[in-house]
Amino acid sequence: MGKLVVTSTPHIRSEETTKGIMLDVLVALAPAAFMGVLRFGFRSAAVIAVCLASCAAAEFLFEKITKKPVTTGDLSALVTGLLLAMNLPPGVPLWVPAVGGFFAIIIVKQLFGGLGQNFMNPALAARAFLQASYPDKMSAWLLPGKGAFLADAVSGATPLSTLKYNAEGFYPQAGDYMDALFGRIGGSIGETCSLALIFGGAYLLLRRVITWRIPVAYIATFMALSGVLGRDGLFTGYPVYETLLGGVMLGAFFMATDYSSSPVSNGGKIIMGIGCGVLTFIIRRFGGYPEGVCYAILIMNLFTPIIDRFSRPRVFGTGKGGFADV
Repeated sequence: MGKLVVTSTPHIRSEETTKGIMLDVLVALAPAAFMGVLRFGFRSAAVIAVCLASCAAAEFLFEKITKKPVTTGDLSALVTGLLLAMNLPPGVPLWVPAVGGFFAIIIVKQLFGGLGQNFMNPALAARAFLQASYPDKMSAWLLPGKGAFLADAVSGATPLSTLKYNAEGFYPQAGDYMDALFGRIGGSIGETCSLALIFGGAYLLLRRVITWRIPVAYIATFMALSGVLGRDGLFTGYPVYETLLGGVMLGAFFMATDYSSSPVSNGGKIIMGIGCGVLTFIIRRFGGYPEGVCYAILIMNLFTPIIDRFSRPRVFGTGKGGFADV
């Protein structure tokens, strides 16, 4: 008769690894990164390279100095670097993403214990820091060039700025939707081509790296509010167009779903998505800044412990299921 071996939890094993998950995220971000380089020229490629290098260097140096195991091989620093690059304007001076990379890794990630211990998304926290510290440098928007990998992109306002400050009499046409879908507009490097972000998000869903709850709740909430509470009055909004602009798609699929800073339970994820959608709408519509995705997600990151507390799944075999089991 064989021996019964009793071990501590967890008893459910998975073949997934941190490196494998991070590699999936990098693959999912690749189309949006490619379109950023295609539309804004190799200047955006330089920004991406600096973000990747600074994040990897910051993690390596910090762990070496503090005599911790070096974890750059798990690719998490590269994910942070690429996400940071996706949130930066293509014309930003190259020293700015270098500062942002060190801030994201050392201040937000490593000083709080490393991977899995950060209480907010490091890339978004770095972007907020850069926006507050160097607002003029963080407004280096470019309009796409006329051909592939052009470096002749010119400065110009983003569609979100147009909606924010000059929305009266503006009615998006079919061409405006196509421009937003295929990235023929100004904006951050990785947020302008919504189609690439949708493909990347679908890849993460199919690979089960993320679930549908946060992205669907986020996008649906934002679209509903944008449609009902239009800029010219009730039911005058353009919810699809506003969702294609800015960082909604990038935030919904790639940043609000961050494992460390988002709720654990299924119900909590839906609350997270709804909260992000509401805050993004409020900041865009009533705040002094055209975009609200970054701050909306960071604010909801701060509420994650409370959400987890009140959406805690029931103990197996006791009581009835609640919102956490959705």
